[in-house]
Amino acid sequence: MKIQEIKSDRAGDSYYKINHPTGLTVYVYPKEGYKSAYAIIGTKYGSINTCFSCDGGEKITVPDGIAHYLEHKLFESEEGDVFAKFAQTGANANAYTSFEKTCYLFSCTSKFDESFEMLLDFVQDPYFTAQTVAKEQGIIGQEIKMYDDSPDWRVMFNMLGGMYQNHPVKIDIAGTVETIAQITAEKLYQVYNVFYNLGNMALCVAGNVTPEQVLKICDKMLKNNEKHEIKNYFEDEPYEIAEPYVEQNFPVSMPMFNLGFKEKTDSVLTEKQLAETNILLSMLASPASSLYRSLMDANLINSTFSYELFDGPGYCSVIFGGESRAPKQAAEMIKQFISKYKANGLNKEDFDIARKSVYGDVISSLNSVSSIANAILDYHFNDNEFFKYINAVENASFEDVNAKLQKMLDVNNCTLSVVKSPDGEV
Repeated sequence: MKIQEIKSDRAGDSYYKINHPTGLTVYVYPKEGYKSAYAIIGTKYGSINTCFSCDGGEKITVPDGIAHYLEHKLFESEEGDVFAKFAQTGANANAYTSFEKTCYLFSCTSKFDESFEMLLDFVQDPYFTAQTVAKEQGIIGQEIKMYDDSPDWRVMFNMLGGMYQNHPVKIDIAGTVETIAQITAEKLYQVYNVFYNLGNMALCVAGNVTPEQVLKICDKMLKNNEKHEIKNYFEDEPYEIAEPYVEQNFPVSMPMFNLGFKEKTDSVLTEKQLAETNILLSMLASPASSLYRSLMDANLINSTFSYELFDGPGYCSVIFGGESRAPKQAAEMIKQFISKYKANGLNKEDFDIARKSVYGDVISSLNSVSSIANAILDYHFNDNEFFKYINAVENASFEDVNAKLQKMLDVNNCTLSVVKSPDGEV
């Protein structure tokens, strides 16, 4: 069993990467003096993985929403609800499904060993029957309808539908009422047996723990299984957006918008590319930026304004959004500022401020055990390393970030999504 200590002189911290004999990659990030602990185990399987093959076999297509459905069902065992078991130890358990992964987690201040054993146990012990699967359809159907009634959710997925022509990232993570009706216990076991293989999974524990403590429980609870060779299939996605503008009427007091710039993507971004992009976006749209101040002065945004890099397997975009009394004007000002910076170049002083801000944010995140564990897992599934990203932020150059701008944010390849009241203007 290989145990590697990963150090950061800048952060003054270190953590351990362990290649467990069962195939699971285990990370342990001890935080001396902390009372809490946080554990998260995830599989590289999310809502976009609906067409795949295993070990060179035939191509398999499963219904939209099945990854999220499986996440729900895994908390059910023959002995009852797993959440109730966590409640007995005082741990706070949860789970989530994203576009590219599914994760199960808990946090606690006591009885870590008992909670950790439960986490590793139920994730490796699926229990699906026709009756329990049918029961869940009504529950998830209500969840889907709830998201359909959420303006924040709709403005984002309407934008993704406008940007992406073929990629399944445009499909709601929970699927639709129609697609989840196609899910059976057999299909759940099928995807579980492929993707919930320990070689396709990773675990991170941070906080009041030691590597020896974590490994002892891993050795006790983890089950040996053969690693599968998984291949995911996606339709070719053109660079061009599908629609430049999408609008939906909603009972909102203030219109909401997402402006998404579709980016070229050949592979998942490296640590250096992530660092440069995050610094660039901070320069362009943080509260310290000229764009933000101009939007505020024109009364085109409020404190809900945000920006993010949104990337994963086969997709990459930059999203600006929030509430606005005039979303089209706000989007036009954002595009004008981007065009101006592309023509005239960025400001070195703005770069210095943004780099320090991004660096400060990532260093301050090391005070949160949940932020640490979530970040390490995210970087693992993208074949990146957390401390390398910190170094990349520290070492980023103004020239490289300026060059990055020229390759991104095509003002002629973006989608504006708006939700507004039926009688509202945009």
